[in-house]
Amino acid sequence: MGTKAVVLGLSGGVDSAVAARLLLEAGCTVYGHWLDIGLGGREDAQSVAEALGIPFSTGDIRRELEREVLAPFRADYLAGRTPLPCARCNPTVKFPALFRRAEEVGAAFVATGHYARIRPGADGAPTPCRGAHANDQVYPLARLPPARLGQLALPLGASAQPQGPPRAR
Repeated sequence: MGTKAVVLGLSGGVDSAVAARLLLEAGCTVYGHWLDIGLGGREDAQSVAEALGIPFSTGDIRRELEREVLAPFRADYLAGRTPLPCARCNPTVKFPALFRRAEEVGAAFVATGHYARIRPGADGAPTPCRGAHANDQVYPLARLPPARLGQLALPLGASAQPQGPPRAR
């Protein structure tokens, strides 16, 4: 990845913190971005960003979440269908918000703490693939368009073992 700028979806949890550390160690300029869904957690994400010395920003996605995910979830549930909220949220709310932030700061990539990899498929297009860790998280990426998959950095995809929290510099 070299000196590329990356916007990292920073939750404040171990996975995104370790992803930030790995990106920094790879020489990337990392911008931590926390997405507000109305449940709190901003302080944890901000603490991680401060400990790692990376810029931190927030994005309020509550309205988009209600419109694109929660309202359809309720409608599906009441109609007797099985709702798939993550399948709706990632391509319509979460990743678009992260890519908007990447455009704002001029970052070439968006990163997350998902345990998955992006590899060329049979047609050469970027395809989400299972990560090395048993905690495979390829499912949330499955509905992203190939162009966006090609702009993802998933530093935990090659991790076979969970890693500890980042160390303060």
